[in-house]
Amino acid sequence: MKLALSPASSAFIAALMLALPVQAAQAASLDATYDVSLLGLSLGKANLVGGIEGGSYKLDANAKLTGLVGSFTGGRGSGTATGNLNGSRLSPATFAVSSANSSESRTVRMALGGNAVQALAIEPPIDPKPDRVPLKDEHQRNIMDPLSAFLMPVEASGRNGGTAACNRTLAIFDGAARYDIKLSYSGTREIKIDGYSGPVSVCQARYVPIAGHRSLRPSTKFMAENKEISTWLAPVAGTNMMLPVRISVKTMIGTAVIEASSFKVDPGVTATATRN
Repeated sequence: MKLALSPASSAFIAALMLALPVQAAQAASLDATYDVSLLGLSLGKANLVGGIEGGSYKLDANAKLTGLVGSFTGGRGSGTATGNLNGSRLSPATFAVSSANSSESRTVRMALGGNAVQALAIEPPIDPKPDRVPLKDEHQRNIMDPLSAFLMPVEASGRNGGTAACNRTLAIFDGAARYDIKLSYSGTREIKIDGYSGPVSVCQARYVPIAGHRSLRPSTKFMAENKEISTWLAPVAGTNMMLPVRISVKTMIGTAVIEASSFKVDPGVTATATRN
């Protein structure tokens, strides 16, 4: 039985529904650290720790604002996702995210099966708004949760850069809103960071709101028309996966960037997705 739906805070970007012929993933552990900035000014850090083994995966993420912004807002968040790798697509099983600032905190929990929501709980629920586009049952099917979306299966030919890594539509449901992220290939470039040196696929992205969003909000219109969203994808060694090492989004107050300063993968090793 599904729990009653309520709106929730959207995750930053991404989710995944795929239909690409790929080989089954093997095994790897992942530990990535990201710097978060706005207008070139450091806002904080985020960490992503994961384990992939054969037909299953687990990801843990956490983020915290620091410096002057952090002292005023106390912004922080964490999330966990688990699921299975079924040939050409990921099938999430659980998703949970908690976020908090100086004035409020909220937790979203979802159980999923067959890329559809089986149960959803949001505490505390967000008050309904007249301009919120209603969510329907169909918006909870054929979707991915935002955290699982960081894992992107690709054909071997796309792992060193190319159109195969980018050209796809990501169907996202985060507990509050259903939207698509449409990715398209923009190019390939070389990067060198702690733990990885090599090619990345550069993808342009477009945000397409479908349901659950506030239709009258200026930010909704801005994002729907935004042509300055991009992500860089790097291969996860030992698997058929790629994962973002950079996400750039133009916002109404400037460009926000999440960029990996460390991207460490241990292929052939399965690690419990925890961080000390």
